[in-house]
Amino acid sequence: MIVLSCNNLNKSFGIDSILENVSFTVNEGDKVGIIGVNGTGKTTLFKVISGIYGYDSGDIYTSKDCEIGYLEQNTNFHSNNTIFEEVLEVFKDLIDMESYLRNLEIKIAEESANPNSSQLEKIMNEYSHKLEEFSELNGYGYKSEAKGVLKGLGFSDEDMDKPISILSGGEKTRVLLGKLLLKKPTLLLLDEPTNHLDSDAIEWLEIFLKQYRGTVILISHDRYFLDQVVNRVFEIHNKKLKSYNGNYSDFVKLSAVEKEIEKKKFEDQQKEIKKQEESIERLKAYGREKHLKRARSKEKALSKVDVLDKPDGDRKRARIEFNPSVTSGNDVLQVRDVSMGYGERILFKDLNLDIYRGEKVALIGANGIGKSTLFKIIMNELQPLSGNIKFGTNVNVSYFHQEQKTLNLDNTIIDEIWENNTHLTQTALRSMLGAFLFENEEVFKKISTLSGGERARVAILKLILSNANFLLLDEPTNHLDIDSKEVLEEALSGYTGTIFTISHDRYFLNTVVDKVLVLDKDGICEYLGNYDYYIEKKKQVYEMSLIEEKEEKTKTQIKDEKRKEREQREAQKKNRHKIQQIETEIQETEIKIEELDMLLCQEEIYSNPDKAKDVSQEKISFEDKLSSLYEQWEELM
Repeated sequence: MIVLSCNNLNKSFGIDSILENVSFTVNEGDKVGIIGVNGTGKTTLFKVISGIYGYDSGDIYTSKDCEIGYLEQNTNFHSNNTIFEEVLEVFKDLIDMESYLRNLEIKIAEESANPNSSQLEKIMNEYSHKLEEFSELNGYGYKSEAKGVLKGLGFSDEDMDKPISILSGGEKTRVLLGKLLLKKPTLLLLDEPTNHLDSDAIEWLEIFLKQYRGTVILISHDRYFLDQVVNRVFEIHNKKLKSYNGNYSDFVKLSAVEKEIEKKKFEDQQKEIKKQEESIERLKAYGREKHLKRARSKEKALSKVDVLDKPDGDRKRARIEFNPSVTSGNDVLQVRDVSMGYGERILFKDLNLDIYRGEKVALIGANGIGKSTLFKIIMNELQPLSGNIKFGTNVNVSYFHQEQKTLNLDNTIIDEIWENNTHLTQTALRSMLGAFLFENEEVFKKISTLSGGERARVAILKLILSNANFLLLDEPTNHLDIDSKEVLEEALSGYTGTIFTISHDRYFLNTVVDKVLVLDKDGICEYLGNYDYYIEKKKQVYEMSLIEEKEEKTKTQIKDEKRKEREQREAQKKNRHKIQQIETEIQETEIKIEELDMLLCQEEIYSNPDKAKDVSQEKISFEDKLSSLYEQWEELM
């Protein structure tokens, strides 16, 4: 079934055309990724689909009863709620229903006290229907569902009671994403949903979206995420939209083949046009009337040819090697026994690591674990609680951080690069800017007018041209579109110096790094490979450690562990028994409540105020017991 369809959609802002003749259909259950360089109109398309923007012409169709849920890329909202209270607003209907049921119970008790009540039976019937509806809508489990989603997105139990007012922009975006996922709209529109998520949360979101029964359209520059989630790719380029089946890797292959075909068609047509033009010139040169007549005939035929546009293909980029002028010693960085924390909160303790010349090293770990803090300690911007940092011989370090504070906002792009690289010729400078996707008049843009991604490209180019032989890069792919990421990957892959980078971009890590350091509260674990190698080895290392531990155990250890295992089995057995016992009690309590409901509908009860009151109070008591039993059951599960 078609959920969304756009036909010949056109959108412009004033004289600037953004989207032209965009047509596509999205079917129920599709997971679609929209890609394209920054500024091509991806977010504009989302705002048109969601009704925030109007459009100039064309048609948009959504299926009957289609509910659209839209997560914008840059969100900021104000609320007096806590995180948990905010997401529970999704279940307002259930909360209202729960309150309504409590009010009905009070009415039942009141009417039961009236021997002449004519409303009791009606109220009892309504209560019975509402209670059944409440149960079917997960009335007893919605709080657990809400906590599960929040934890998946990286919030801890302690975070649940944090007020929204103290959260960062990224944390607020995660709250809104959680609300949207819990709402379960027919069509999810997600603009850069992996922004502000750490690796664990991104992996959780991948699983959630793959299992999501609705339809998902997402904008993302996270190629690894696109590979895991989507089954279709829409590319927006030159105001047009093209659809491809498969994930991102499939798109890359299909797009390359398509570009080759387009290039061949264009070249063949150009050859034929040139051949005909040469023939026309020869005929004219003969000067005879019959030859001139044939020339005019050929010119007329040639004028009717539908000339193909020259394919854009890949943006032509100069392949430039960025190599430091000074080679460092083999030992580039030593971190010894470094500890850091704030007040009673310890981020990491007794940290040790070594980085050697030519290595390209990634530092990964959960948000808030202290990765950026470690970089600031290395750069002497923060003082650790203990330990020391030592650079090797001839190490010249440059540091890229997310704020890009090193840029002069009053400079143009070309002046910003030229200031520290006056030895470069104009041709060399233009070639390097072209390699970083700044071409023609773009180089004269002021830094203050650039997007976050454009500023990042300028800052990275400055960094690489700084002749540093050790680069510290804190989230260098943030704000970059896919083309810009590929530029960065190409530059860093050919860089002969040493790199230490923080990144959540798994595709980038697979392409660039050859060593992964995982930071957690217990220290650093080292993996000698890229991100995929780390994922594979993490599992292997864990399994091997279990085997080695088992082999190294003494008889006493084995005996002690067997005792612990026995106690654990007994505890699990008791736990299972307790769960079964509670489930039986839940079933018995629900049956008892149904019996009391039926009893309250009997004339001999509701006609007797005392009996009706006793039965109503007994029913309320059993309902409280049922709620308590469900809480116990959730804790044990």
